[in-house]
Amino acid sequence: MPKKYRDIAGDGGSNIIGQVMEQAARLKARLSNVKHIITVMSGKGGVGKSAITVNLAAALALQGYQVGIVDADINGPSIAKMMGVKGQDLKIDEGGVHPAVGPLKIKVMSMDLLLVSDETPVLWDGPSQDTFVWRATMEATTLREFLTDTEWGELDFLLVDLPPGTDKFMSVTEVLPRFGGTIVVTIPSEVSQLVVKKSITVAKKLKKAPLLGVIENMGGYFCVECGTIGELFHEGDTEAMASQLEIPFLGRIPFDPRLSLSTDRGTPFVIDYHDAPGAQTVMEIAKKIVAHCTSSPS
Repeated sequence: MPKKYRDIAGDGGSNIIGQVMEQAARLKARLSNVKHIITVMSGKGGVGKSAITVNLAAALALQGYQVGIVDADINGPSIAKMMGVKGQDLKIDEGGVHPAVGPLKIKVMSMDLLLVSDETPVLWDGPSQDTFVWRATMEATTLREFLTDTEWGELDFLLVDLPPGTDKFMSVTEVLPRFGGTIVVTIPSEVSQLVVKKSITVAKKLKKAPLLGVIENMGGYFCVECGTIGELFHEGDTEAMASQLEIPFLGRIPFDPRLSLSTDRGTPFVIDYHDAPGAQTVMEIAKKIVAHCTSSPS
């Protein structure tokens, strides 16, 4: 009878430890020309984290920095669409895979660039009794290959858009050889902040990189016609939460209905509507990120 994996003594001759160490060395070398790696997390889905990631990348690029984005959400990728590079052919040569290039020459790598069609799902096939562990391992391995095989060139900032979930944050950060910090995105609702608090606690315990701060998305509703900001959520105070948890509050971004139009068009909101209050807030947050990273090189 064939042996199961657990029945094999040692590594079964696969030299798995050597393979992992070799790939880790290649990943470290690949990212050696990236000055600052920033992860963007939410803990809970549906808070606009990917849209914030795209616009922070654009804000940094508008300030003259070379920027890249990794879509670490393997099962629900959206960055390629938001950056207008969906369907762009990837060039492959001896140096590796060249990422897609979006507005402001922002480099993008996403699972969405590798799927045959919009309807194609990402499915993981593994032992049924270990489905959760197997899937998490495969997701982390895929991200590691994304980073290792991609020819990023010289970048000032590489933003990693994390999938929602505290467990995903832990597995993804273990892949990265280093990173300069984590940004947390939430909305001003008690449900969102309940989950986000748990994610912040986990991030603090890992101590691999500092928490750069928390961003409140949808902090009010911007009326395009009258130019005022009204209440959208009446519960939850993100700034108070940040103070309680002793992490910086980076800013409050109001909901602007034109944001969804920009993401559908594949052009970052801060480019299309740079005078909007939300865009101005994103630009200010980007400046805070730069100030932190330049004072504490990663």
